[in-house]
Formats: sequence, C-alpha cells, structure tokens
Amino acid sequence: MAEYSTPTTEHEFQRNFAQLKPHMNRTEALYESARCLFCFDAPCIKACPSGIDIPQFIRQINSGNETGAARTIYQANYFGNACGKVCPTEVLCEGACVYNLQDVKPIEIGRLQSYATMKVIESGKKLFGPGEPNGKRVAVIGAGPAGISAACELRALGYAVDVFEAKAQPSGLTVYGVAPYKITNEETLAEMAYLQAQFGYHVQFNYPITSREELAALEEKYDAIFLGIGLGKTNELGLPGEDKINCTGAVEFIAELRQYHHQVAVGRRVIVLGGGNTAMDAASESARLGAEHVVLAYRRGKEEMGAYEFEYDLAKAVGVKGLFNVAPVEIMGNGYVSGVKFVRTETKDGKVSEVAGSEFIEPCDMVIKATGQAKQTDFLRLVPGLKTDSKGRIIANAHTGQTTNPQYFASGDAWNGGAEVVNAAAEAKQTARGIHAYLTK
Repeated sequence: MAEYSTPTTEHEFQRNFAQLKPHMNRTEALYESARCLFCFDAPCIKACPSGIDIPQFIRQINSGNETGAARTIYQANYFGNACGKVCPTEVLCEGACVYNLQDVKPIEIGRLQSYATMKVIESGKKLFGPGEPNGKRVAVIGAGPAGISAACELRALGYAVDVFEAKAQPSGLTVYGVAPYKITNEETLAEMAYLQAQFGYHVQFNYPITSREELAALEEKYDAIFLGIGLGKTNELGLPGEDKINCTGAVEFIAELRQYHHQVAVGRRVIVLGGGNTAMDAASESARLGAEHVVLAYRRGKEEMGAYEFEYDLAKAVGVKGLFNVAPVEIMGNGYVSGVKFVRTETKDGKVSEVAGSEFIEPCDMVIKATGQAKQTDFLRLVPGLKTDSKGRIIANAHTGQTTNPQYFASGDAWNGGAEVVNAAAEAKQTARGIHAYLTK
C-alpha cells in the first residue's frame, strides 16, 4: 500500500510535496530569533561555507530590521534565499549550533535566512547595484549557482557580464535538480529575477556553447571567461538491459519532475540504485508520486552510504525500504523493465567483493540510477590548454579559480566534482575576485 496517493492535480502535487522548511511569519521569526545566544565566536559561521555572519542577521531580524538581515546574508552568499531552504543545514550551521551540546533544538537558521531574504525579494528593495564600469567584459558559461554568483560579484566590481545558459531557466540544479519539497520553482526564479534586477547582468537562455568556433568568438570578445558548467548526465553503469524502457537516470528524473510535477508518471514498484543524497531524493520523490513499493539498493552497507543520515531518514519516513550489500548485474525485462538481477556483496578492508552464487531478482517496473553525474569532458577539450585531473575535474587555482588556460576561470561542480549549492556560490564569489585581480594587474 502506497504511503501517498498518486497526484493528478497541481493541488495534490503540492500537498504530497509540502515544503520541509515552510516560510515563517513575523511572529515565528521574532520568537525563533530571540532564542539565539549571539555567540561571540559563533561555530555556525565557521560551519557555513559562505561565511555568513549568522548571529548578526538573526540579531537584525529580532530588532525588526529584515532589510539589514537580508543585506548581511546577500553580502556573503548571493543564493541566500535558496540556500536557506536547500542547504543541509542539519550538518552545517544548525549542526554546529551550541544548543546541540545541551540537547536543545538548534536555532532554525535556514528558515530565518529564507524569511529575511524572501521579505526583501517580495519588496523589491534595492540593496546592491553594479560598480563603476571599468571597460572590461567577462563571459559566464552556465547560469547555475556558480555562474550567477560570479555574475553578481563581477558586476559589483564594474565588469560588463554576459551569461550563456543552455537551458530555458536560470539557477541550474536549484530549479532542475533539487527535490520539490525543498524549494519551489517560484521561489527559485523569484530570487534569480531579484538578483538580475539588482546587478544588471545579461543572460542568453537556450544558448548552449558546443563548438570550438563559439569559444574562440568568446575569447576574442571577452577579457575573461568563467566556466560554471556543472556536471552532465547520469553516469551509465554498463549493465545489460540498461536501455530498457523505464530505466532512467536520477538527474533526468528529478529535472522532469521539477518542470512537469504531477504529469510525471512513476512505476508501481521502483528500485533506486545508489546511496548518495540524490538517491534519497529520487526514492522519496517516487514515493510521493504514489509508487507502492520503493527500494533503495546500495552495494555497500547502510553505514557506508554517502548520503546524510537525515536524508535517509526522510526517505524512510515516506515508506522507502533499504536493500544493502547488493550490486546490480542486469536490468531484466522484455522491452520494459521487469526487475533487477542483483548479486550480494561483502566489504573487506574497504573493498567490495561479490558473493559467488548469491544472485537473485528483485521485481520492479521502474529503475532510477542515482550513480553520479558524468564530467563534461567533451566540452572541456574544446578549451585550449585547459587541464583536468584523473576524475575529469577542472584543474584550477584554489584561491583564484584560474585554470591552466589563464583566460579561463572555474568554480562549482565542474571544479569540485559535485558539492552543495552553497559551495558553488562561495567558490564563485572568490573566483570573481580572482578574475578581478588578474584583469587589474
């Protein structure tokens, strides 16, 4: 029996995918901000990759200065509203809150952050603007968290900025790859519109850069080029039957769900392959779409999963079952998926080995592969002199973001291999300053 009924209307979809961190009203925000101890050497600041002065913005909320709070947040993180909702605050700022040492509920920092930033987004108040024009131009490839953050910082430094985005909407995985119960499309796009109105960068949508000729034209026209291209499609596993109907990648599944909501069909029995946070999202989303039986299958033990514990708890809470120490051998079926053949595994000295003669078939009518994303190496080969490491990640200076081709700079998943939205936003802000240092030598 499914935990959720299959949504057939937008209202039913929103009910099944209710926000995990709903918006606070003013009374809630004042009450929660009053709980903060305003620590002098605040561990929550150290735990935030973007270094937001958290006690400062909470104090500003408590004094009724939501605009000042939003300014404090955005000065450190241009994705302030989104990060308040999609960040794993449980293991970052809130996980570092001193209240945890007293077995007291930590301050709801993420919700307070979204409260302040949403207030200023809705008001349209002008907090920032472009710097004095310096006559130099920067091209940004990719309108995800890294690209948009770099664009904002570069505009603040006086650069003319053009952003080139292959898709129809900005913010990258924030609108295409985050579970709908973490943030809505409307919230994400409202923040993007607010930032563009503040800083005045130009975005060309549905504009993929795919050839050496196009890159050469950018190199001629712009003083520097920022790569915020993220990662590619879900990795192929190379399994027999992987091309069967209803065998899909988690990234593609979540992107479709974010765009089409209740119009997305899900199987009755779903197997999700993987043990990371994306696997948890795909499994939870399948259950919320009305799947009767959802199984997370991982080749190692439960304690070895890459996912945060709270993400696994979210999946279990909606009826997802775990199947551990199993490796997929073949996707079964005649045209359509009918099951997955697994072999049991064991881990010795950190290495996974298969148990001979332990094969079995788990029936299903849909397989979702949450097995990581491919690096965009084909595109990166188009950039002369740009080097990548053995894992396909862009090699760049850790402090400036400059690649081995000095005109190119990089941040975000294409450089770090895949991290949180807040990491991409923080890295890109620093890299924008690296571009500034390079162009003002």
